[in-house]
Amino acid sequence: MPSGTLFYAQSGGVTAVINATASAVIQTARAHRIKVLAGRNGILGALREELFDTSGESPAAIRALAHTPGGAFGSCRVKLKSLDEDRAKYERLLAVFKAHDVRYFLYNGGNDSADTALKVSKLAAEFDYPLTCVGVPKTVDNDLAVTDTCPGFGSAAKYTAVSVREAALDVAAMADTSTKVFVYEAMGRHAGWLAASAGLAGHGPDEAPHLILFPERPFEEADFFARVKATVERVGYCVVVASEGIRTTDGSFVADAGGGQDSFGHTQLGGVASHLAGRVKDALGYKVHWTLPDYLQRSARHLASKTDLDQAQAVGRKAVEFALKGMNAVMPVIVRTSDAPYRWKIEPAPLGRIANHEKKMPASFIRKDGYGITARARAYMEPLIRGEAPPPYGRDGLPKYVALKNVMVPQKLGPWSD
Repeated sequence: MPSGTLFYAQSGGVTAVINATASAVIQTARAHRIKVLAGRNGILGALREELFDTSGESPAAIRALAHTPGGAFGSCRVKLKSLDEDRAKYERLLAVFKAHDVRYFLYNGGNDSADTALKVSKLAAEFDYPLTCVGVPKTVDNDLAVTDTCPGFGSAAKYTAVSVREAALDVAAMADTSTKVFVYEAMGRHAGWLAASAGLAGHGPDEAPHLILFPERPFEEADFFARVKATVERVGYCVVVASEGIRTTDGSFVADAGGGQDSFGHTQLGGVASHLAGRVKDALGYKVHWTLPDYLQRSARHLASKTDLDQAQAVGRKAVEFALKGMNAVMPVIVRTSDAPYRWKIEPAPLGRIANHEKKMPASFIRKDGYGITARARAYMEPLIRGEAPPPYGRDGLPKYVALKNVMVPQKLGPWSD
């Protein structure tokens, strides 16, 4: 019988299905009679010794996490530096884990989280503390290396494709006397996966989205204007999907919001859709509307992909199983075994192959003109948005989501300060 406690933490921007992973983690651990503590606001919960005891949550509540968006325990954007630079923080983590007999550390996040889990595993080995560290994949950006796809992406992609198709029908209905150009801003700082997913909304050059702007291709304004004009003259209107991370030919962000950098060293972005809309209006004189879905892309659990939900739960289950087998410094990744029919499985991958590596879209996924997706991209993405998994609805017409009790365990160490 395994001994010790499992610590689970959520990291970075949450997704429509990250709680489904949490649900699977807790249910699988319970099946093995392992207690699960969850960090309040991610890794900060471990540093501050603010640990939720999930033991008091009912089975029904834990199951309901699978259809509840957001982050049930809170998340955070905190990047730990190297073991030398942030030595005190890493040793504090280890002290908290020792105090609460944590023998398994599951960190549910992206590239930086995988890096943190890897570093903690090295520190534990240095102090000869029996701790198994497992990274659990999550991100709407689909930019994690090794794994075929990232839990969270499929649902965000489905939301994007559906939203663009529906908005395009609206624009088409009004184009004769009103809006001629509609600009939709998709998340994606360095990789254009979500922008690309909008391409699933239509087939052929006359179906929306007519133009997709990718971070992987330099933005050339004059060429863009010419293509917008040609599309409006041919189709009657033009739907544009722009990734937030598009750059000019000199490498600067088109939508640098001027807000400095976050704790991950990322430039604050925002407003590419509004910027493009203004420029199109000034240059071409068209009536333009734009939208910034922002958090809606990652929180739309009501429109989640069944494939994405299944994969989010599968990585949660496997993460626990790998941890209990002592498989240290690994991540359960999704391996595609077939496109048609779509088949996949979960396998372990070393965190060293994942941490701080970024998976951009293959060049073969972007059309030669740089403004759309190819058949290969469609074949890759279509299976990821298949299937519906709606939450239960109440008599008030709204989804029935769950809020956990989130009772903290008593602290055993002194207060921590950064």
